[in-house]
Amino acid sequence: MNAQACAPFGWGGSWQSIPWKAVEAQVKKLQMRIAKAHKEGRYGKAQALQWLLTHSRAAKALAIKRVMENKGKRTPGVDHELWTSSKDKYEAIGRLRRRGYQAQPLRR
Repeated sequence: MNAQACAPFGWGGSWQSIPWKAVEAQVKKLQMRIAKAHKEGRYGKAQALQWLLTHSRAAKALAIKRVMENKGKRTPGVDHELWTSSKDKYEAIGRLRRRGYQAQPLRR
């Protein structure tokens, strides 16, 4: 087995080894399938594809990349986390979850 197959996501185990063109293509393909299903009135299929998109590693990686390339990349979010190194960004892909988030009470 090669080293790339042993990586947690099959991307070589580092932020730099992620094939961004393939990731963007995969996310775009899912988005196009969602739009097509919705246009055809297949709402159940669209919902299933949306679930796939929100749970895919490619979409999570692309979301982190977009956040880290915008103007506010040095501003911590509500969780007070900053992803400064490429190792932090790569590990954040695995930590993005839909469950377990508890909103903080509003400050007044």
